[in-house]
Amino acid sequence: MQFRPCIDIHNGKVKQIVGASLRDQGDSAAENFVADCPSSYYASIYRENALSGGHVIMLNSKDSEFYEATKKQALLALQTYPGGMQAGGGITDENAEEFLKAGASHVIVTSFVFNDGRLQEENLRKIQNAVGKERLVLDLSCRRKDGKLYIVTDRWQKFTDIEVTVELLEELSAECDEYLIHAVDVEGKSAGIDSEVVKLLSKVSSIPVTYAGGVRSVEDLKRIRDIGEERVNATVGSALKLFGGTLEIDEIRNGLEH
Repeated sequence: MQFRPCIDIHNGKVKQIVGASLRDQGDSAAENFVADCPSSYYASIYRENALSGGHVIMLNSKDSEFYEATKKQALLALQTYPGGMQAGGGITDENAEEFLKAGASHVIVTSFVFNDGRLQEENLRKIQNAVGKERLVLDLSCRRKDGKLYIVTDRWQKFTDIEVTVELLEELSAECDEYLIHAVDVEGKSAGIDSEVVKLLSKVSSIPVTYAGGVRSVEDLKRIRDIGEERVNATVGSALKLFGGTLEIDEIRNGLEH
């Protein structure tokens, strides 16, 4: 199990938000933290601490008036820590190369591949051809509906018809290098993890998988380690002191070693 850092960017600012509150209309979200520092500040801290495999996520749509400012901050983070972070948010086969050239180790894709409620195999092949399977992360972030977990797209606002199951995870693991999965129902709330999602992810053994959502303490990280059978990496956002929380990076590292 690894601690994977994150940089979420919304309206041109590094932020921590409540995931389920994000809306394209009005570019609004419930905010836990809004940074005064640029994304490079956080990327440099991750680089100095040798924390790799984290993600930079752009939370504005391409139609947003803030998209270019958000993209600028994403590219700045990638340039500050070349090879150390993955890039996601509106990635397609047409723009992926720009983020890889800026320093992204991988690109993270959801809406381009999961669109109109289903898996678009043609688009999956396009992004694989553009970047290679070895630099592709599939984001299967999910929310509950009728007691089941479904992939959500378009900055977690739209439900697909695709249920997240062990069978789906096994099938798609052959199509990418890693998974990133936000448990959107608890994302940004620092109210505890979604144990059901972590347990599901523990069934993935063929590729790395990173869980994000609800971590508030070292004890939560240890629960992910135990429930995930040490296979599931974890992201800490709002609970990190860098983002207004209480957890220090060294505290997380020491806690996961014991």
